Amino acid sequence: MTFLEIPALNNLFVSFFSNIDKFVFSIFPTKNISVGLSIIIMTIIIRTLLVPLYVTQMKSMNGMSKMGPEAKKLQTKYKNDPKKLQEETSKLYKEYGVNPLGGCLPLLFQMPILLALYNVFYTLHLSGISFLWIHDLSKSASMADPTSYILPIVSALTTYLSGMLMSLNTTDEAQRKQSSTMNIVMSVVLLFMSIKFNAALVLYWVTGNIFQVIQSRVVLTILNRNDNTPMKVDSSK
Repeated sequence: MTFLEIPALNNLFVSFFSNIDKFVFSIFPTKNISVGLSIIIMTIIIRTLLVPLYVTQMKSMNGMSKMGPEAKKLQTKYKNDPKKLQEETSKLYKEYGVNPLGGCLPLLFQMPILLALYNVFYTLHLSGISFLWIHDLSKSASMADPTSYILPIVSALTTYLSGMLMSLNTTDEAQRKQSSTMNIVMSVVLLFMSIKFNAALVLYWVTGNIFQVIQSRVVLTILNRNDNTPMKVDSSK
């Protein structure tokens, strides 16, 4: 058993990936194409299944941004009454339709998947299989191959861009700065992790980030459009 392996989940993803690879290989009968494409297709399928959670997250973050000024007023008004502050804050959450845990749901679901794929990509026979500029999907970045650092760098950049888009609707300046700092920290952490992980897992992460960037743009556009939709006036009154 490898690092933090969840056998049932690991077997599920091995079977899932193998079936996708068999299908892709029937169209492109070379492993140097089919494996990389299979990773991308599998990522898109997984991220598509998680779309409802990400929409919930975006709505929650959008609501948190809107209720920010009101929450600050409550903190000032009830600074000496924690119980009353908690009650009024809960009412505010309900009023704005915000779930305080809504922003954490995608991350909670992503972690077991990432751990399972970590084990999948380290147990599958990917040695010697290349894709695009990646010379070996089973290997991590190495000074012997400078081009192997391209994928980790792209991983860090797309992680930052994805995080930045998630906090784009934040109006509070302090919260915006905090989000920017967190995005930078996460990007640096992912850079070092991506250097250590094999290229197959990093390819999954980069594809997922690109998918999330597109998804964030679409969801933010819809949310902003709904916010700017003028209220209908009842002419019968």
